[in-house]
Amino acid sequence: MDHQPYITGLSPADPGPLSRFIPPLEEGVVSAWLPLHAAAGSWLLDPFGFSPRLVLEAARLGYRVLVTVNNPITRFLLEMSAKPPPESDFKAAFAELETAKKGDERLGIHLQSLYLTPCEKCGKEIQAQSFLWRKGEDAPYGRIYECKECGDSGERLTTQQDVDRAKKIAATDGLHRSRSFEKVVSLKDDDRIYAEEAIEHYLPRPLYFLTTVINRLDGLNLTPARRRALNAMILLACDAGNTLWGYPSERLRPKQLTIPNQFREHNLWLQLERGLSLWLETASDVVCEAWPQKIPESGGICIYEGRLKDLAHEVKKEIPIVAVIGAVPRPNQAFWTLSALWAGWLWGREAVEPYKLALRRRRYDWAWNATALNAAFAHLFELLPLGTPFFGLLPEPEPSFLTSALTAASAAGFDLQSLAMRTEHDPIQILWKRGEHLKREVNKANADDVSTAIHSHLIERGEPASYLHVHAAGLIALTEAHALKSKEQEFDEALRATLALIQNALTSDERFVHYSTGENVDTGLWSSAELIRQYESLSDRVEVAIVTFLQKNPNSIYLEIEDDLYPLFPGLLTPPKMMIYSVLNSYAEKDGAAWKLRPEDVATARRNELITISAMIEAVGKRLNYVTRKEEKNILWMENDQIKYNSAQGGVLAAVDGGGSNIIENDQIKYVFYVLASALMGRAILETPHLPEQTLIVIPGGRAALAAYKAQRDPALAARLKNYRVVKYRLLRTLVEVPVLTRETFEEQVVSDPLEKSKAQMIMF
Repeated sequence: MDHQPYITGLSPADPGPLSRFIPPLEEGVVSAWLPLHAAAGSWLLDPFGFSPRLVLEAARLGYRVLVTVNNPITRFLLEMSAKPPPESDFKAAFAELETAKKGDERLGIHLQSLYLTPCEKCGKEIQAQSFLWRKGEDAPYGRIYECKECGDSGERLTTQQDVDRAKKIAATDGLHRSRSFEKVVSLKDDDRIYAEEAIEHYLPRPLYFLTTVINRLDGLNLTPARRRALNAMILLACDAGNTLWGYPSERLRPKQLTIPNQFREHNLWLQLERGLSLWLETASDVVCEAWPQKIPESGGICIYEGRLKDLAHEVKKEIPIVAVIGAVPRPNQAFWTLSALWAGWLWGREAVEPYKLALRRRRYDWAWNATALNAAFAHLFELLPLGTPFFGLLPEPEPSFLTSALTAASAAGFDLQSLAMRTEHDPIQILWKRGEHLKREVNKANADDVSTAIHSHLIERGEPASYLHVHAAGLIALTEAHALKSKEQEFDEALRATLALIQNALTSDERFVHYSTGENVDTGLWSSAELIRQYESLSDRVEVAIVTFLQKNPNSIYLEIEDDLYPLFPGLLTPPKMMIYSVLNSYAEKDGAAWKLRPEDVATARRNELITISAMIEAVGKRLNYVTRKEEKNILWMENDQIKYNSAQGGVLAAVDGGGSNIIENDQIKYVFYVLASALMGRAILETPHLPEQTLIVIPGGRAALAAYKAQRDPALAARLKNYRVVKYRLLRTLVEVPVLTRETFEEQVVSDPLEKSKAQMIMF
């Protein structure tokens, strides 16, 4: 397998509508991959339709993208993002809704009155931004508002007026609840119970708000474009109105329909207003047609509303697919169930019918996911020519999800070409190719092969890795051996066997070391016992690579640094952003968007400072009546009374990027100073031949936070550093200026500024 570098991108400035359910992907990734594999104007296929952003990016780049979508909400997101109505239609539709009548008052005034609350400071009635609830209670306990009259804002307890208003709305809840599920299923439908259960995740007030607005839609005299615009704003209110918004800590990306112990009830009128700007800010201007309408060679999107298996034979005859792109879908019961509800509310029962299965199913396990993915891959296999590339992005990765995807693809005949991973918070980038039509020889999974693959990755990494990384290393070995699933196995059995094989390889092989506060294999970090004194760490190599790049390329933006760095560390070795930023903040300064080395960290300046620091060490040693001897990377003999001193065996420490100084008392080594201009702590420990209790590692103060970061991510390094003393340049400068210095006060000063203090200075990204 060819280990390709991770393709970096940019986080979108605005995540867009329904972002908590849409895959969190960086922009620019597919734009970097596509030109290397397909000419502009070519036909691409997204078999999942899981990420509108991914499809839009390819279409804007000049590709024709055929997308299969069976979720009506995802389809609507894609259509609206590609070609939204003009801003004037959004504003006109909103105005039509606001001025519609509800009895004798305007609908907008009536809906806003649902959220009125008195300001605690001035008493004026204002709109609450949200109300706060505890699970199972019949009234809110808190409210959040901002009073424009007196400036009072924040979280406050509810008043009796707030409680009475909530209970008054709840008194008529039965009628509105009944109307809401009748838009999804009929009274006689067997799926009615599932619709009722899903609607239980809406409180009476938001449900009243939504049914009132939706029931008024047909009475408004709207053009098709304005109806689309209003539907788009209502869709955001549908999402904002459920009980999945935890408070104060929020489940940012809910997967199950479970009500948090405390949650936020949003003001849905404010959410409607927010929808106007949100849709316009994230919109494109891309040709978007329904299958089988034609789209121009200059690029666009063709949407097939249905399943891939129904399209496969038509596409094979009509469209030459050059490449496949797609975000691999992971189970999301919350989004899929709510999508069925929202589709019924916005477009009626007919829109729900093809998607009603989402209402019935309450749990999706990884065997279900693998089975569904395998079916899609199998249809793709029949549709695509031999060797067609498939660039897949696996968002929110976890071991079982990755196992599911690789097993499904391999069983369908797709060959794994590359797998690149950064962290468990970033999408995994996978490249498959459509394999041979010949029947494959399925091999038996071999535990030794898995252990060897994991161990090789850890040695190459030179430091501990997350369980996801070592799991991926084992999976890659099994995938290459075609040993993930036999023909006789069901996916459930195959996934369990793979998981057990990898975990048993870790726990039964004495070479592996587990750093974790828990007993579970999939927690904490894994390492190899051989790493303790033999191999240079990934973080040390990344530090050297970044500094080298900035020396040659001053005033580089962050993306240029990543573009240079990632090819040096491909596949599973991709350094995380925090590692890169830790190095940059240690060595460089930012001018606008560009990074350059600080003046004191330019190579010539650091070399001069190393000379200065070494001279300071000698000066302090002489003041303390020690015999000092400066050594470089050569072997010298020294006679003192009856002792011959061989520097190669303990008299000299040759620094990584300078020289060394050692202080000798009574013909015995008292201190050894290892002077660094870097934070290559692991290399320093590996290269010093002296006892830890004798050795002081001297680093610039600007490296302390970087050294602390490395120790934090590597428990083995942290344990070894505890036996060494780390001294910062600034302490030596201080000691030179101290008028009275004794050996005792020197020892006290050395331990006064430990490396642990620098952890608080670490900048989190």
